[in-house]
Amino acid sequence: MKTVRTRFAPSPTGYMHIGNLRTAIFEYLIAKKNNGQFILRIEDTDQSRKVEGAIDFIYKTLELCNFKIDEGPQNEGKYGPYIQSKRKDIYLKYALELVNSGKAYYCFCTEDDLNKMRKEAEEKKQAFLYDGRCSKLTQKEIEEKLKRGEKYVIRQKMPKDGFTIVNDLVHGEVKIDNKVLDDQILIKSDGYPTYNFANVVDDHLMNITHVIRGHEYLDQTAKYNLLYESFGWEIPTYIHVAMVLGSDGTKLSKRNGDASFMDLYNEGYLPEAIVNYLVLLGWSPKTNQEIFSMDELIKEFDPKRINKSSSQYDVKKLNWINSHYIKQMNDEKYYEFVIPFLEKKYDISKRDINFIRNLVKLYKNSISKGIDIIDEVELFFKDEIDLNSEEKEFMNQDGIDNTISIFKKYIENINDWSVENINTAIKNTKNEANVSGKMLYMPIRIKVSGQMHGPELDETIYLLGKDKILERLNS
Repeated sequence: MKTVRTRFAPSPTGYMHIGNLRTAIFEYLIAKKNNGQFILRIEDTDQSRKVEGAIDFIYKTLELCNFKIDEGPQNEGKYGPYIQSKRKDIYLKYALELVNSGKAYYCFCTEDDLNKMRKEAEEKKQAFLYDGRCSKLTQKEIEEKLKRGEKYVIRQKMPKDGFTIVNDLVHGEVKIDNKVLDDQILIKSDGYPTYNFANVVDDHLMNITHVIRGHEYLDQTAKYNLLYESFGWEIPTYIHVAMVLGSDGTKLSKRNGDASFMDLYNEGYLPEAIVNYLVLLGWSPKTNQEIFSMDELIKEFDPKRINKSSSQYDVKKLNWINSHYIKQMNDEKYYEFVIPFLEKKYDISKRDINFIRNLVKLYKNSISKGIDIIDEVELFFKDEIDLNSEEKEFMNQDGIDNTISIFKKYIENINDWSVENINTAIKNTKNEANVSGKMLYMPIRIKVSGQMHGPELDETIYLLGKDKILERLNS
């Protein structure tokens, strides 16, 4: 039985955005589900978009997500190089093979020629397709142009009638009309291959069995199939996935949530939570389970359950999943997770370590990402608190001043500052002021913290300290 081999082939253009990462997750799960191999290949044929250090970002992202790369630029197998710019001669060899067999041809059309064709198509209100004029050049004309050093590209010769069938694991059999297929460029004028051509050559030479692409490229896959057929190569299994939409239903962008993985990671989203969330964007498990470990995902993942329709990026759902993973951390790991966020915002160097540990622990069930801890603990690092209009309105009710006055009396009388004695002060206030529930706890919380809601009131008061509490009760 043929070994399942999938590949993740990003371009080194910066941080990896979540759409690309979701593709990597699907490819990784397919490989590991079938005891196969997951390959990393860097597609840098568009040298103008290459960003220095981007390959390191890619490796860092996959490493943080706990993906085992079986072959790649940093651990090459027998199918290398795994960076396309280092495979340039390979692509030219195969392109010339197609030229010699009549399946491709030299095209010497200039940019002015192409712009003229585009303008004519626009005037006729037609989609622009290259008209194939250079495919009609004689061998003598081609040799003369090459001898003169005229710039050229190599184009694939497409059939102009009939249909090409694309079989897809998610969408089934898809029939593509050949007349909509452009004579695509295989080798650009700079000698580098196009994305489409390099993919086909590399996927074949690297024995890739499953290819995941965006659904929007399904029609273009017919060109892939025609290339495979031209070479007499086996066509891989295709899986076309629908795009991820932003919260407003439009294509995901930076403006509506298309954060990169590193953006999310730097805000305190855990890699395992990001992976868990992204796999549910476009894939449905057999049960209602929503929290998955990597081992569980590998066991449960079935590519046939990938949805045909687009998925909507929902940061609230991501926050919910991330908060679940935070709650599952042991106290030491949680402390190590949130402390860098605190250190960036506040000077905690002179604070007692036990105070800081108890402080962040107080908010463990309140935060949905690491950076949230900064706002949550702000009341412990500022001298004055400001009330909003809702809080002021609540505090202006009859009886509130009396409740605060009684509570202050019991706080002043505490000699041994402890959570237990603070609780006793609250209970005594309840009995003497004859209040309970919201009318007991909320006035105290607003007065000492400037917030209507928060974690355990007694622990909050304890960590603020007696002096700070009395200062705020007297203000």
